[in-house]
Amino acid sequence: MRFSSFGLGPYTCSSHAFSTAKQDSERRPEQQGTMAVVGKENVEVVEITKPRTDTRDYKRILLPNSLQVLLISDPDTDKCAASMSVGVGSFSNPEGLEGLAHFLEHMLFYASEKYPLEDSYSTYISAHGGRTNAYTSTQNTNYYFDVNADCFEEALDRFAQFFIKPLMSSNATAREIKAVDSEYQKNLLSDTRRINQLKRHLSAEGHPYHKFSTGNWDTLEVKPKARGVETRDELLKFYKEYYSANLMNLVVYTKESLDKIESRVLSKFQEIRNTDRIRPGFPGQPCTSEHLQIIVKVVPIKCGNTLRIIWPVTPGIHHYNEGPDRYLGHLIGHEGEGSLFYILKKLGWATSLSAGESDWTMEFSFFEVVVKLSDAGHENVEHIIGLLFKYISLLQQSGVCKWIFDELSAIREMTFHYQDKIPPIDYVMKISSKMHLYPSKDWLIGSSLPSKFSPEVIQSALNELTPNNVRIFWESTNFDGHTELTEPWYGTAFSVEKITGSIIQEWMKKAPEEHLHLPSPNVFIPTDLSIKNVKEKVDIPVLLRKSEYSRLWYKPDTLFSTPKAYVKLDFYCPFGGNSPEANVVTDISTRLLMDYLNEYAYDAQVAGLYYSISHKVNGFQVTLTGYSYKLKILLEMVIEKISSFEVKSDRFYVIKEMVIKEYENYKFQQPCQQAMYNCSLLLKEKSWDWTDKLEVLSVLEHEHLTRLYPQILSRTFIECYAAGNIESDEAELMIQHVENVLFKGTRPLSHALFPSQHPTNRVVNLEKGVTYRYTKEGLNPNDENSALLLYIQVHQDDFKLNIKLQLVALIAKQPAFHQLRTVEQLGYITMLRHRNDSGIRGVQFVIQSTVKGPKHIESRVQAFLKMFETTLYEMPDDEFKSNVNALIAMKLEKHKNLREESGYFWREIQDGTLKFDRKDHEVVALKQLSKAELIAFFDEHIKAGAPQKKVLSVQVYSTPHSKEDTGDDSEGKIVNIEDVFSFRRSRPLYGSFKGGIGHMKL
Repeated sequence: MRFSSFGLGPYTCSSHAFSTAKQDSERRPEQQGTMAVVGKENVEVVEITKPRTDTRDYKRILLPNSLQVLLISDPDTDKCAASMSVGVGSFSNPEGLEGLAHFLEHMLFYASEKYPLEDSYSTYISAHGGRTNAYTSTQNTNYYFDVNADCFEEALDRFAQFFIKPLMSSNATAREIKAVDSEYQKNLLSDTRRINQLKRHLSAEGHPYHKFSTGNWDTLEVKPKARGVETRDELLKFYKEYYSANLMNLVVYTKESLDKIESRVLSKFQEIRNTDRIRPGFPGQPCTSEHLQIIVKVVPIKCGNTLRIIWPVTPGIHHYNEGPDRYLGHLIGHEGEGSLFYILKKLGWATSLSAGESDWTMEFSFFEVVVKLSDAGHENVEHIIGLLFKYISLLQQSGVCKWIFDELSAIREMTFHYQDKIPPIDYVMKISSKMHLYPSKDWLIGSSLPSKFSPEVIQSALNELTPNNVRIFWESTNFDGHTELTEPWYGTAFSVEKITGSIIQEWMKKAPEEHLHLPSPNVFIPTDLSIKNVKEKVDIPVLLRKSEYSRLWYKPDTLFSTPKAYVKLDFYCPFGGNSPEANVVTDISTRLLMDYLNEYAYDAQVAGLYYSISHKVNGFQVTLTGYSYKLKILLEMVIEKISSFEVKSDRFYVIKEMVIKEYENYKFQQPCQQAMYNCSLLLKEKSWDWTDKLEVLSVLEHEHLTRLYPQILSRTFIECYAAGNIESDEAELMIQHVENVLFKGTRPLSHALFPSQHPTNRVVNLEKGVTYRYTKEGLNPNDENSALLLYIQVHQDDFKLNIKLQLVALIAKQPAFHQLRTVEQLGYITMLRHRNDSGIRGVQFVIQSTVKGPKHIESRVQAFLKMFETTLYEMPDDEFKSNVNALIAMKLEKHKNLREESGYFWREIQDGTLKFDRKDHEVVALKQLSKAELIAFFDEHIKAGAPQKKVLSVQVYSTPHSKEDTGDDSEGKIVNIEDVFSFRRSRPLYGSFKGGIGHMKL
C-alpha cells in the first residue's frame, strides 16, 4: 500500500467535539477560476485548475491587508463553510513553553470583543446545524466550520473575530490549560503518539522537529510559573507576533455568487492586522549522522510487532509535478505478485506493508516503509530489511519505467476528474492548507497528480534510499525489560544500536532468494467511463428482485452523473452468529478470503475499484464501490473464492495470530471505548464478549475451520443493494450469478433459510423508572482515565418521537459540552449524542476523565439535566423556531456523493425499517411541532427524575478512582447489573423490524 502524509500533519484537535477526515485532493484539467487583487488597480488573473466535472466557480482575491482568499460558489450546496489556515504552528513554540501554539488554537474558540459571551461562537454553530474544529501542525494552524446556508453570514462574522480581537480572558486561560492537559493525558498510552514523539526525540536538539508539540499542565502552567512567566502574557505575545493577515489563507464556500460573497469577505476580514510578518522558516535537517544508521528497539503499549524503515529525503513538494515520492511509494508499497509484500506474506512474515513520504515540510522530509510483522517476521527482521534493500536494488537496476509512471499518472488524472464531492467543511480545510505550499493554479491539485515524466528526478529520489542514510524503528512487546532508555514526554522505553552500511549489505546477501519483480500492467484501469442510461428515475431504492435466497434493492444514479457504482451483499448466516465459536470462525474465514484475494484484487483498488469482505455478528458482508467498469468481474471473483474456499494452514496461523493480538489489545482501548463496547454488549441480543472469543481463538485449529466453514454457509439469505452507474438488468444478472454459484447445481454450498431462521435485530427494552448501573474496572491498570456512558432509552422508531428526541439532542449538545467540559473541566472527551440501535432510539452522554470518577461524573450529568430544564422551559419562541429550522435544514441536506447516499439507504435496509422517505415525513412532523409538545416529551423521557425514564449507566473506573464514594444520588430505583448475560436474559426485547422476506415484525 502506498501512503502519503500532508506535512507533519495535524497532531491534535481542539476542544470542539468532532473530527473530519482529510483526503488527498487530486490534479489537473481544463477549467479554471480567477484571481483579483481587491483595492488595487492592476488585477491579476490566475487560472485555478479544476476537474471538468466540477460546476463550482472559484475566485482568488487578495485583501488590502494581504490576506489571501479563495472564494467558492456552489449554488447547489446546503451547507456553507470556511477555513482559515495561519502560517504558524508548533515549530514556533517559545523555548520552555511547549504546546503554546496548540493552546492558542484552543483559546480562540472562547470569545471575542464583538461577541464576548463565552462559547457563543460554538453555540451559534451547533444551533444552526454546523460543526467546528481546528488543528495545529508544525507550521500551520487551521480553523474551520460549516453551518446551514441561511445562517452563514453571521457565522462567518463570528469566525472572523478570532483573528481580529479575541478576548482570551484570564479565567478561560486557566481552565483551558487543564483541557490541553486532559488531551495529553488521553494520548499518553497511544502507540501512534508515542512512536511519533520518539522519532522526534531522536533528532537534533537544536531543530524544532525535536520539540514536544502538544503541551500539558507542566509545560504551560507549572514550569512557566516557577520561572515567573505568565502563560497568558506569552499567549498574547505569540498571537500578536504571528497572527498577521499576510500569513493567513482563507477559503470561503458559499451558495451565493462570487461577487456577493467577495464584498462580505472584504467587510468582515479586512480588519485583521497585517504586520508584514515573514513566515517562520526552519532550514536544516533534523537528523544528523548521530541519528542515522541506527536501529531503535521500542516497547509499545499494544501487542504486536512493527518495523519502520525511514530515510531523510529531499521533500517531494519541490518536484510535485514529477512525483518521485508517489512513484517510489507505488512500487515499494505494491502488493501484487512479485512485490516485496507478496514475498513477505508468502514467507509468513508480514500482515501489511505501506510506503511513502511522511513528516514533510518545505525544508525536510522522510520516506517511510512500515511493515506489520507476524511473530515469525519478528524473528526474521534482518532478512526483511535485506529483502527491502534488495527490492530497492531491483528498482535501481530496472531504471525508471515510463510505462509505470504513465499508468500511475493516468489513474491519478482519472481520480481527479471524477473525484466525489465531499462535505464543504472538509473541502475548505483541505484547500486552505495547500495555499501556503502551492502556486494558486494548483490549489485544488496539490501534489496528488504527477504530470511530468522526469527519470532524473525519480532516480535522484531513489538514490537517497541507501543503507548509509537509514534509521530503523522496531517495535515489539518482546523488548519489555531489555531496554535502557526512556523518552521523557510519553515514557516510552527504548534502546539504540548503531548499524553500518556493510551490515545491511550482509543482510541483503543472507536474505532468502525470492523472485522479486516489478508489477505487471494494471488490467483494472477503466477504459469505459460512460454514464449508463437510467430507464426510470427513482428517488429511493426499489425492490427489483426477490427469491427464497436473496432480495435485491436497486437505486440508479440520478444525482451524481459519475461512472461509479456501489454494491453490497449482506450474507445472513444463522450458524455464524449462534455461538462465540461460530462467530470467531466467520471472522477468521472473512479475513482469509480477503487475504487470498489480495494479489488479484490489489490492482482493482489501485485503479479506484474497492472491495471488502467484513465479518458481522450473524454472517458477513461483501462491499464493492468505485468505478463500475469491471465491477462485475471483481464480484464474480469474490463469489468464486467464497464458494471454493479452502483453509491454507500457513495463512490460517498468521491470520489467527493477528486476530488474537487484536482481541488482546481490546484492553488498551480508551475507557470511553470500553464503556461503549459494554453498553452494546448489554443492549444487543446477538453479541459475544471478546474474552469468550479470545478463549475460542486460543484453541482453534485450521481443521476446525475446514469443518465449520461449510456449516456457516449451509443456510443463508443475501440482502443485496446495487446503486449508481448500473442498469437494472445488469444488477439482476449479478445477483442471479451469485445464486447460481451458491444455491444451484448438483451439490449446492448453500440452502434457503427455514422460516424460523430469518434475520432479526433485537434490543433490550429497559424498565421505566429504573436506572441500571453496570460498573467495570478499566482493563488497563496503567490508564488513569475513567469513563461514564449514560444512556437514556426512549422509544422504537417513530417519526414524531424521532424528531422530538433529535431536537432535544441538538439543543442540549453544545450547552452540555460547555458546562461539563469547558466550565467544570471533567474531561477532554465530552459528548452528547443521539443513539440508534436497529431503530431503538435514545440519547447518551459519554465523558472520559482523569480528574473525577464515573459516579461523580454521573452526578454532574444529572445536575446538567436539571440546569437544562430552565434553558428549555424559558426558551424564546423565535429561538425554538430557529432550532426547528436548523434541524429541518440538516434533514434536507443533499447527499454529496454515491457512497454517502448508499450508506443512508443501506441503514434503512439493515435495520429493517425501510423508511426510505424518512426525511420527508420527519420534516412534516417538525413543521407541526410546538414548543409545549417538546417540553412534554422532555419531561416524560429525559428530565432528571422523570418517572417514566429508562436509564443505563455504564461506568468504567481507573485505579485512582476505584475508592470513589459509592453514595447514590441517582434518580429513581437503582439496579446494579452483576452479570451482562444474566441481565440480557432477564429483560424483554423490543420487536424486530427485520424478520423474513416480508419483513414481518415480531
